[in-house]
Amino acid sequence: MTIQEKDFSVEATPDSSKDSSQESSVSRRGFLAGTAGVTFAFAMTTGPGAKMREALGAASGTDVGIWVSIAADGATTIMAPASEMGQGVFTAMPTLIAEEMDADWSRVDVQMSPTAPGYGNPGFGNLMVTGASRTTQGYFMLLRKAGAQVRQVLIASAAKSLGVPASELTTEPGVVVHAKSSRRVSYGDAAKSAMVPEKMPEIADGDLKPKSEWRLIGKKIDRVEIPAKVRGQADFGIDTQIDGMLYASVMRAPAQGNKPLKVDDAAAKKVKGIKAVISLPYGVAVVGESYDATLRAREVLKVEWSKTAKSNSYDSDAAMKKYAGMARDWDSPGVVHETHGDTAKSFAGAAKTMSGEYQSEHLYHATMEPMNATAHVKGKEAEVWVATQAPSITQFAGAGVLKTAPPKIKVNVPMLGGGYGRRVEQDYAVDALILSNITKAPVKVIWKREDDVQHDLYRPLAAQRIDAAFDANNKIVGWKHRIAADSIIARFRPDGFKKSGGKDETVCDGAQIYYDIPNRFFDFVRQDAGIGVGFWRAVGVGYTKFAIESFIDEIAHSIGQDPIAYRTSMQSGDPRGLAVTKAVAKMAGWGRSLPAGRALGFGLNDFWNSKCAQIAEVSVDKDSGEYRVHKVWCAVDPGIIISPDNVVAQMEGGIIMGVSSVMGEAVNIKGGVVQQSNFHDYNVLRMADVPEVEVQLFENGDRPGGVGEVSLPPVGPAIANAIFNAVGARVRSLPITPEKVKAALKG
Repeated sequence: MTIQEKDFSVEATPDSSKDSSQESSVSRRGFLAGTAGVTFAFAMTTGPGAKMREALGAASGTDVGIWVSIAADGATTIMAPASEMGQGVFTAMPTLIAEEMDADWSRVDVQMSPTAPGYGNPGFGNLMVTGASRTTQGYFMLLRKAGAQVRQVLIASAAKSLGVPASELTTEPGVVVHAKSSRRVSYGDAAKSAMVPEKMPEIADGDLKPKSEWRLIGKKIDRVEIPAKVRGQADFGIDTQIDGMLYASVMRAPAQGNKPLKVDDAAAKKVKGIKAVISLPYGVAVVGESYDATLRAREVLKVEWSKTAKSNSYDSDAAMKKYAGMARDWDSPGVVHETHGDTAKSFAGAAKTMSGEYQSEHLYHATMEPMNATAHVKGKEAEVWVATQAPSITQFAGAGVLKTAPPKIKVNVPMLGGGYGRRVEQDYAVDALILSNITKAPVKVIWKREDDVQHDLYRPLAAQRIDAAFDANNKIVGWKHRIAADSIIARFRPDGFKKSGGKDETVCDGAQIYYDIPNRFFDFVRQDAGIGVGFWRAVGVGYTKFAIESFIDEIAHSIGQDPIAYRTSMQSGDPRGLAVTKAVAKMAGWGRSLPAGRALGFGLNDFWNSKCAQIAEVSVDKDSGEYRVHKVWCAVDPGIIISPDNVVAQMEGGIIMGVSSVMGEAVNIKGGVVQQSNFHDYNVLRMADVPEVEVQLFENGDRPGGVGEVSLPPVGPAIANAIFNAVGARVRSLPITPEKVKAALKG
């Protein structure tokens, strides 16, 4: 069986002639009270991310989300709108509602919300998308105000039952209190008679609890999903079981963009349990009664592939040389992303200039749970069970496959066994939707680890060039930064890329700097090598901060200044960054004496409205180039902290992932074909090499910043700078291998 590209499309926009709201939406009034309690529905506005929403083709306008239900016995259910992939949002987001409504947390049950615009993240234009460190930042005020609205309705209900003015009432966890008469009304009793108004009470920022009264935000709260994970009871995408379900494994073209030309499936069809072999525009699917059967059939499947795709000529080593040449060629045009002052004039009048070139390889996501999805298509409707970071986008993808409206695609989101940006993509969900539509049965697609390694959407390979101009006092007065890489957004959101004039904010993130440099700009030279690249934890910040922080260190050494002292002299405009820089220096004992071949190195990340400074202690063997990261100190200021323990855990996880990526992770591609296939040749960090990590938290500002990605970017420059401080070897490319260290030692 063969299907053609014309038979489906993964690009989808809602049909404007039809109701774009979820069929399960309730009225804006919500459910009225009764013996069963009360359920609250809220109308949410499009929010500041409307442009993102429009670009992705989401429905416009507002929608309803049911965030809170209170039973007559006081048991409270709060919805969690963000995908839980180990970062703690399944607890943190409901905490925001519970805080403002003064819920008794011991009586709260958290459930994953349905996929509907009413639960969308304002940071993504009300789309349900979890990523880019926007979850807490996007939901923070919205969910607090939703909780405050619930509290106001419960107070009004209690006031009526007590016969007192609402102004005389206060709340304690789960209880409305009338201090004058010492009477108390439980939330359960208040819910029995609560009348949810047609329009929920208006809540101004000043109506929210002051920080001094917080009982949950910023406190130690056990994560609600951890017990089930520890007991092995948590449901991940790969655990999905549906009656009558078939399994499928998809063999993809070795090089992206190619197609199957000839398929010899005679032997595959003879494997016991195999139901069908289906040719797709990008591969060949084997469908059977068990996953093992599909793998056995794949082993005897013979496929001749086309060799016409642009990716066939892609060689990552050659591409790096080409990209580096583009990055250093200031005469070639680039797309300017940011400019301040008069950079050209600052260079023309400079006392001296200095430049640095930095490179970073492709990286594989290496999620613990390989890609998988289960779909059950019924005509123009479908139900999908998928561990996704972007259920709203899954709806659009499903609508494209079935030529239907997004609300016809019901998306169930279990726990995610790691995401790191990979699970924003929809290729694995599309596999399941297409195959279920063809077989007329529920189909579960599982990518084996080799599929996951060789058909990932990798972090872009990038080459960077930075030039600095100095005055006579060695002060940096001009800064030019160029990034040459393939574009993520050109593939993922082509209309938005075109409208932006060719900008890729994701690829170039982090090139913004907060040091006191008056004249600066950075631009992007897009490469188009035919290789699809994607979001990888911290995305552009992971390599732009490597370049910036390595270059600042080089500058400091070139003028004979201490690298941290040099930085602090340029942080007058960034007090939060200055504070964490000084704090981590104190934590690590910066300047203390260490044995020969052992040293400290510094790195700073100032992106996502957070500040994260790190120092790595590294020892290097000059003969072999081998090195070891002994410890990483981390001082982080993410603004308001929702859960201190969880912030520490995120810092630790990001640092360990960063160390892994720096010490050896790389994807090499020859003739469009990925050379790595599993963890024997894709080198993730082993337990024996995990450094000690020490984290200190700071809290400044009235809004939360990003946490999930913030600790990864400083790791690279901290290690690179420590290696230089230890043995004088300056390595300017990631990963930092022993071979590169030895080469740098030779000069």
